[in-house]
Amino acid sequence: MRIDLGERSYDIVIGTGLIHQASSYAGLPAARQAWVVTNTTVGPLYAAGVQAALRAHYAQVEVLELPDGEAYKNADTLNLIFDALLQRAADRKTVLFALGGGVVGDMTGFAAACFMRGVPFVQLPTTLLAQVDSSVGGKTAINHPLGKNMIGAFYQPQRVLCDLDTLRTLPPRELAAGLAEVIKYGPIADMAFLDWIEAHMADLVARDAAARAYAVQRSCEIKAYVVGQDERESGLRAILNFGHTFGHAIEAGMGYGQWLHGEAVGCGLVMAAELSLRLGLIDAAFAQRIRRMVAAAGLPTVGPILPGADNAESYMALMRVDKKAEGGEIRFVVIDTPGRAAVRPAPDALVREVIDACCLRE
Repeated sequence: MRIDLGERSYDIVIGTGLIHQASSYAGLPAARQAWVVTNTTVGPLYAAGVQAALRAHYAQVEVLELPDGEAYKNADTLNLIFDALLQRAADRKTVLFALGGGVVGDMTGFAAACFMRGVPFVQLPTTLLAQVDSSVGGKTAINHPLGKNMIGAFYQPQRVLCDLDTLRTLPPRELAAGLAEVIKYGPIADMAFLDWIEAHMADLVARDAAARAYAVQRSCEIKAYVVGQDERESGLRAILNFGHTFGHAIEAGMGYGQWLHGEAVGCGLVMAAELSLRLGLIDAAFAQRIRRMVAAAGLPTVGPILPGADNAESYMALMRVDKKAEGGEIRFVVIDTPGRAAVRPAPDALVREVIDACCLRE
């Protein structure tokens, strides 16, 4: 499918055996040098095959392995990419290929946006979360101790290759993390898709190939449409952050890497649904339905207690630096009605009630 962004438009290709086929890389920007940026977990599995396929198009293909994990999504690791590019005399036509999950994709994209003020890059997502969400749409960033993804840029890839074969090596915990981003699309954009996810959750957890392929396809279709309408998140695109305001607070508060991003988002979906319920936008049955789906995916539904004397205040202090906050006022993505989302503020007292209820519930 194609993301329509004028001169920045590009294709999302979904299939099997993609990343090791030379034909997958035809038509990309020409260059002398290409870099496969990956991590120490994914690199040994797939980097050699990608490197071989790219040699049909580039005279020099280098591989850079970064340390694996959210804890390394920071300026120090970003500089490892710049160091490698400068040491090997990369130029402004050099193409970067992000081979890995969301951390690798975000960091490689941000490096591409910054190096020589912008070089081309391609997303090769190898996790479910990256295939259905983070590889699509051009959001690139690193974390800061005070907030997740607070330093970054909108920078679109040249192509996204979602090779479903790479999901075969995904650990169960990473698979569950990706399902959080799949689930979120239903309540905010497509109730028929939510019904499908609910009916096929067991298949998705069991790694059924057909179910997995459709989940990736439909998720990418929804995200492609939203990004095409609002590339830089000035309005509609913000709905894709359903569950993320709470989730990002969990990640930052616990320390990056303690909870996977998808685990924090899954719990955040439960908390955002509870807030929607308490705002009178949805009924208890729908909020409970989302909680059941999150649990069925193997994700946490109870929020952690964050460091600090007042747990709710610890959450809120982190959420006040969320990118959707305005003038210190926290703004949440809520379910306006099933299948449609909105971004709005909520009274602090009500948010505290949600945090207390969701962090204490059995």
